[in-house]
Order: sequence, then structure tokens, then C-alpha cells
Amino acid sequence: MATEGEPADLVKVLHLLVLSFSWGMQVWVSFIAGFALVRQVSRHTFGLVQSKLFPLYFYCLLGSSGVSLAVYAVYHPRELLDWHESVQMVLHFVALVTAGLNAQWLGPAATEVMFQMREVETEHSLGDQIGLGSQKEAYAKLREQDPKYKAYKRTFGRYHGLSQLCNLMGFICTTTNLIYTALNLSTI
Repeated sequence: MATEGEPADLVKVLHLLVLSFSWGMQVWVSFIAGFALVRQVSRHTFGLVQSKLFPLYFYCLLGSSGVSLAVYAVYHPRELLDWHESVQMVLHFVALVTAGLNAQWLGPAATEVMFQMREVETEHSLGDQIGLGSQKEAYAKLREQDPKYKAYKRTFGRYHGLSQLCNLMGFICTTTNLIYTALNLSTI
């Protein structure tokens, strides 16, 4: 249902708040929290914390991306879109899809494999050391000696890499949409 005219001030505020919420959460989770935490706790604690926080993060992104797309689509009928509005609509959609992929598939799959790796690491007395860089030689030796662990590590790397790519794409889309929105503000 296309809505004619300018959105109400409340809708504008909601749209800006939802975009800002998404962007702020993406900055915090992607560029601050993980890097700070990984240096302060053991690998297994880090994995456990991430396994609890990431589903919430991904679903919050999915919800906020859905709200942003819905609000934008209602006030920008497809037949009336100019080039910039079309790009912005696509960016909202890509942000929604990448958040959905992370929430429904990549996040849970990476977490499942991480817990399988954790079991093998625990059997070899690994994972309780602070920081990811500790005991590199022991982890390399484990990968060489245990084909199951090597396969888990490879699978985890794939899921984690795809998840990071989706997260980065979503962040770029949200950032670009926030910039478009800021450039169209009449005043600050």
C-alpha cells in the first residue's frame, strides 16, 4: 500500500531511530566488543559469550532492517522512485537479507561447529588460555594430528567468513542509508 504525501514527524523519527539503532549496534558488535573481549577472556569463554549474544544481535538487526525497509517502502512507491531512492530501497533490502542469512543460517551453523571444535579442544586441554593468539603451536599440532578437528576448523572458517561478509555488507548498506537520510534532513 503506497502512502501519498510526506510521512508524519513520528514516522520520520522512528525511521531515523531504527537506522541509528542498527548502525550503532553494528559498530559496537563488529568493531569494538569482539576485539576487546577476545583479548580479555579465554577462547572458550569468548565462544560461549558470542553464542549467546550473536543470535540476539542478528535478530535485532533483522527486525530493525525489516522496519526500515517497510517504512521506506510505504513512503516511496516503486513506480515513483528516482535513481537514488531505488538504490536506497535495494540497500534496505540487502541489509534485511544479510541479517536474515546470519540469523537463520550462518550464525547457528557457525555456533554448532564452534561447540564441536570446543569439545575436541577440551579433550586436548586447549581453550582455557586468555586470548586467541595463545598456544598457536598446540592448535597447529592439533589440526595436523586430528582430521576431525581440521575439518571442523575448515567448516567453521567458511561459516564464520560468510557471516562476517554478510555482516560487513549489512553494515555498509545501513551506513549508506543513514548517510542518504542525513543528507536529506532539512536541518539539524
